[in-house]
Amino acid sequence: MRSLGAVKATGSRMLSVACGAACLAASAADATHAGPRRVVVLGDSLAAGYGVERGEGWPERVQARIDRAGLPFEVVNAGLSGDTTAGGLRRLDWVIKQRVDVLVVELGGNDGLRGIPPSTTKSNLVAMVRRARARWPESKVVLAGMQMPPSMGPDHAEAFRKLFPEVAKEEGTDIIPHLLEGVGGVPDLNQEDLIHPTPRGHELVASNAWVVLEPLLRTASGKDSRRSP
Repeated sequence: MRSLGAVKATGSRMLSVACGAACLAASAADATHAGPRRVVVLGDSLAAGYGVERGEGWPERVQARIDRAGLPFEVVNAGLSGDTTAGGLRRLDWVIKQRVDVLVVELGGNDGLRGIPPSTTKSNLVAMVRRARARWPESKVVLAGMQMPPSMGPDHAEAFRKLFPEVAKEEGTDIIPHLLEGVGGVPDLNQEDLIHPTPRGHELVASNAWVVLEPLLRTASGKDSRRSP
């Protein structure tokens, strides 16, 4: 993948980035308010499509749904493998230099797996929400809720599960309750590491995201609320 704003993925209008702040900084100068509205996915390896081909990740599959629904949005994939909420907070300013109509924050999974205190993850998520709104007051923020496997310990897993709804309620954001619902921990839907989805798994993840994103995008674009596949 080349830098944000430099290339459109084959078969969709999706812009992609995997190179981090330097590429984002270089492309930000070219950003304008013309053209389709932008849904920016600030995420980790799940968004970046670790282990699957281009076009098979869940953000690209959301773009396909947007196109089929005739909605005036393009998905900008700012997924970076291995990223945490702290990393996302550090690179957020570069990401939001370009126009943002909807910011999907898909971060936190790596925090949980690394045993980072849920309170720290929550603080970083709150900071991202507030900073994005300060830059783009009219934008919508969507949190992608995550959960930890029981092997991480029941107390840690429960505290982690609660933090996403807490942030959404306190900050008034939309939320995908559990991005990996029906996918997490299912061997047939994940790669050998049992963490990263297969192409079929990504399709189901996109469906989970679309349940929340479709009505939001239809409302923002003035379309009716009829559902599309």
